[in-house]
Amino acid sequence: MLRRADELSEEISGKSVQWRNAYGRPRPRDFVSTASVWFTNYPRSLIASRGETVLETLGSPPLLSALREVGIEAIHMGPMKRAGGICGRTYTPSIDGFFDRIELSIDPLLGTDDQYVGMTSVAKEFGIAVIGDLIPAHTGKGADFRLAERGYKDYAGLYTMVEIPEADWELLGDVPTGEDSVNLSVDTVRLLEEKGYIPGQLEVTSFYEPGVKETDWSATDVVTGVDGRPRRLVYLHVFKAGQPSLDWLDPSFAAQRIILGDAVQSLHVWGDVALRLDASPLLGIEPRRGLDKAWIEGHPLAEGSSNIIAMMIRKLGGYSFQEINASLEQLKRFTTWGPDLSYDFVTRPPYLYAMATGNAEPLRLMVRLMQKQRLDPGTFVHALQNHDELMFDLAHLRTHARKEFQLGDRTVLGKELYQRMYDEAKERLGEGGLAYMPEFSNLGFCGTIASYAAACCGISDPYHMSADQKVEVQQLHLLAAFFNAMQPGVFALSGWDLVGALPLPEEEVQPWIQDNDFRWMNRGAFDLVDVDPGATASEAGLPKAAAIYGSLPSQLGDPGSFVSRLQAMLRARDDSGIALSSLVAVGEPASKGMFVMLLERPEELGGWIITAVNFASEPARENLHFTEIAGTTARLAYSTEPKRIAGVHLGDHGRVSLRLGPRHGQVLVVEPRNTSP
Repeated sequence: MLRRADELSEEISGKSVQWRNAYGRPRPRDFVSTASVWFTNYPRSLIASRGETVLETLGSPPLLSALREVGIEAIHMGPMKRAGGICGRTYTPSIDGFFDRIELSIDPLLGTDDQYVGMTSVAKEFGIAVIGDLIPAHTGKGADFRLAERGYKDYAGLYTMVEIPEADWELLGDVPTGEDSVNLSVDTVRLLEEKGYIPGQLEVTSFYEPGVKETDWSATDVVTGVDGRPRRLVYLHVFKAGQPSLDWLDPSFAAQRIILGDAVQSLHVWGDVALRLDASPLLGIEPRRGLDKAWIEGHPLAEGSSNIIAMMIRKLGGYSFQEINASLEQLKRFTTWGPDLSYDFVTRPPYLYAMATGNAEPLRLMVRLMQKQRLDPGTFVHALQNHDELMFDLAHLRTHARKEFQLGDRTVLGKELYQRMYDEAKERLGEGGLAYMPEFSNLGFCGTIASYAAACCGISDPYHMSADQKVEVQQLHLLAAFFNAMQPGVFALSGWDLVGALPLPEEEVQPWIQDNDFRWMNRGAFDLVDVDPGATASEAGLPKAAAIYGSLPSQLGDPGSFVSRLQAMLRARDDSGIALSSLVAVGEPASKGMFVMLLERPEELGGWIITAVNFASEPARENLHFTEIAGTTARLAYSTEPKRIAGVHLGDHGRVSLRLGPRHGQVLVVEPRNTSP
């Protein structure tokens, strides 16, 4: 990767292409204007046509036409570059779903570089932008890592890796047979820190497992360097042992060269219009002497590095969005000069909680806190499912564990609300079709939105639902889509959402979950346009998931299907100008299940929008006041209730009377005041 990145730099260095675009400030509204509805693809799960690669199927007119008919304007491709490792001269498979890339070329399992370029070109003809991925925090154990182990040129500067003198090798322990490294114990890490070798244990250990991963540090076996000298090295891996962490503050600047070279290739050569920054807050680590663990969350080096990457992307004419789960204050810092958009981890836990319990109070709290920090919802990607678990880790409450928050008419500590939301949702959901991420890793549920909705509806066996139960699940799934789509910014949904996929039964993914990574249960294979109805698995070997809605063509031919109703929702979203609207106020209704926002439409449209959601299973009537809309009139633009309940009345002084059915959402367009004489 480092060699290829140096070659790619020749495409840009000293060329005028560097100076054609402003790059200092984020441009979220420009990004949203380019594409505000995304399909988030997961390449390992996509079933391809027989005789075709995943990329050829993604670039096929039938699929692109169906996606465009639904209302999708961009495809986020997901990780597609070669991943895994190298042992001797043999490639080893990915250990984290292609998030351990080792080359800057497409993985042969998915297609070729030329097919990627062809796919972006055809997608453009259908009015669909293509969004790629950057993984700036780590790589796999590919050629770059093996050269770093051997002390070749400046490759050692790529990784957070330290050579340990032979006199202290005995501290490191033996490497198990068949492995190339051994995870270090907490005591060993503390001792190595005291000796000044490494920064020490991190604040949080992801994928913790006793006897397997007790710390974020591992030691290599004895490796003979290019100079003939034997070495043992200790390296950091924030995630799994096969994902060595890059060093973002080394004089070689090798990490920067790889990631910026990757960006040049994606934007300048392959035709991507934007890139996602994976795990962007994890790019800096600093020792804290004494009892404190090493600083990594929200480190200013990560902030500065994210800024550099985002500015380089803008300099090349592209956009970026970041995967960052952080407190609102940290999120504000990371968005001031950095990526144009951020993934919405702020409203995800409370809206999932509201689906399960019918209580939207925590959701109202978090949106108000966002507003207080001047974090506009229009700068977020509001998504249904992605490749990860349905995460409940609400970082702001975890960070402010001892702070009191106002929830309705009472105060509650952050840590109490954080834990209560997860515990209550977990109790309500039971065990049907869902696995729970170990709490030492992440709070969350390894299921699809469809299975989560089924559990919220009290359906214990989603694999054998009645017709009425499927309708109930679809209605709640649509409500989740409504909440996310009827906010400013980007709305994103996955293939699992489009077909109504259910999780894979645990017994079907046993080989994939040996390390307690239950996310493979929610990553079942899907066939979007019936390219291979007889397929039982994807090209990557993931078993095909049960799908309660069916393919896009079958749903587009049925006006009552999930996709057809989603299509109508997205048309109303577009007609109302929601994507480029701005948040004005969040209502405080008496009903716990109600969530109401007042948005101001773009200047060229004028007026306002009221988005109202009732997450409760009982009907609700509310009287709210928004002084901004006094003396106006409103019309119903969209309702999740097919009967289109007329549920609004605007009174004097901005009084709004709302009537919503159970688990029902409405969008109301408030017309501008008549200012004519």
